[in-house]
Amino acid sequence: MDVFDRNINIDALFKFSQISRSTQLHLKNVYSSLAACMLVAAAGSYVHVVTRLFQGGLLSALGSLAMIAWLGMTPHSPESERKRLAILSGFAFLTGLGLGPTLDFVIAVNPSIIVTAFMGTSVIFICFTLSALYAKRRSYLFLGGTLMSALSLLLLLSLFNIFLGSVVLFKANMYVGLLIMCGFVLFDTQLIIEKAENGDKDYVWHCVELFLDFVAIFRKLMVILAMNDKDKKKEKK
Repeated sequence: MDVFDRNINIDALFKFSQISRSTQLHLKNVYSSLAACMLVAAAGSYVHVVTRLFQGGLLSALGSLAMIAWLGMTPHSPESERKRLAILSGFAFLTGLGLGPTLDFVIAVNPSIIVTAFMGTSVIFICFTLSALYAKRRSYLFLGGTLMSALSLLLLLSLFNIFLGSVVLFKANMYVGLLIMCGFVLFDTQLIIEKAENGDKDYVWHCVELFLDFVAIFRKLMVILAMNDKDKKKEKK
């Protein structure tokens, strides 16, 4: 037998037998909305970094919270779909605007880090998403409690470090936080599948969950790469 004579069925790569057809269609809506959110968020970041018409900061953060609260209070229905998508767009724009200060810091160190971080985030997100989709249903749902506990602990350490000012603790926070958010991609993806299988087809809110995961990974990866780049420059001096 010729070991090189193998037929590769590309279609098999996109078959998820454990996920119903309706849920697969739901996921298409989720990821289509997610792609749109990224474009709108990029526009928000562009406004901060290039045009300077609006600046990311406390107001953009409060605006994002207001948008997400408004979205949560608006019931999911065919009649409110356009309204909720508009709210989602506003939330994504303000979130992108809120990334502005971090982008300013990274640009001051090395502008190319932004592209590297985005590509790295995309690869991480896609890999963990596919892992969740191809894995046995509910196999990662057990991570929920552990991830929330770890995130709470990380938040407490961050608050403690405000007074301590430890660079080592800050770096550890970034690396551990990155691992936690990768875990959330697995957990949230499978949780969305289970919700959809049980009749929850609110793709707008499910998009928000994954969008927040992506932004968190992107932010942390940018900071990590920027810190490493600064350390390399210091060693060369």
